[in-house]
Amino acid sequence: MDYRRILQEYGSYLKLERAMSANTVSSYLSDLDLFFGASGCDPESVTMDDVVSYFSLRRDISKRTQARILSALRSFFNYLILEGYIKDNPCDRVESPKLGRILPDVLSVEDVSAIIGAVPLKDWRGYRDRALLEVMYGCGLRVSEAVGLKISEIYFKEGFVRIIGKGNKQRLVPLGEMAAEALEDYLGMRPEPETAYSDMVFLNARGKPLSRVSAFNLVKEMAAEAGVEKCISPHSLRHSFATHLIANGADLRAVQEMLGHESILTTEIYTHIDERTWQSVILKNHPRNRQP
Repeated sequence: MDYRRILQEYGSYLKLERAMSANTVSSYLSDLDLFFGASGCDPESVTMDDVVSYFSLRRDISKRTQARILSALRSFFNYLILEGYIKDNPCDRVESPKLGRILPDVLSVEDVSAIIGAVPLKDWRGYRDRALLEVMYGCGLRVSEAVGLKISEIYFKEGFVRIIGKGNKQRLVPLGEMAAEALEDYLGMRPEPETAYSDMVFLNARGKPLSRVSAFNLVKEMAAEAGVEKCISPHSLRHSFATHLIANGADLRAVQEMLGHESILTTEIYTHIDERTWQSVILKNHPRNRQP
């Protein structure tokens, strides 16, 4: 078996047939390289014991990382079965680690305002950074969705942005007034882009798309500048957005649509609001309660 050729074909399969994002495909392929490099096995000869032995040697990684690697291996061997290279998946009887719910720190509305307000508006970079923070929080976008936003996907008059999220799925997200204002201010002074990136909203000084790393560093720097000591990342803004919506009475299904979650169970992880809030909403609308 030509491992490199098979791996390349598998990567194409994940992108085209499974509609996985480029980041997920890259992670899967990297995990497979590490596994086969460490085990020294040929893909056709891997056994359950080889998989278990590999994880016993990787005690440096978290349960969540173990689960991701196992998912990558299981998917790859299923692909080999599909293509007729092997008959059984060696991962079928390998148990996934039990994962608890890991939730990022929630920012208060005041924290968010302080972080966005900490951006110095001295030049176009400041207006870009403020617009990026407003969009990540105000639209609940993933960092990759925010830095990948295109001008042609913003509908100022209608008040929404069109997002192509995970699995190449499209969703429409309402654009709040503050985010719209920040975007218009920035686009009015946006630098000249390279021709290939003329439709990209967020650019660096070289006229190329802003990177996810730059967005991550921006959030950390502005949080420090604002005196917010919580351990946060761009995802904290998305998580806080969902939490604030639910706390203010937004419907869970509507939040699910805005965040682009396939399952409402995923949305529930991001909306761990006070139980008393849930209780009060449920009792207020309960069909067997006496209405005032």
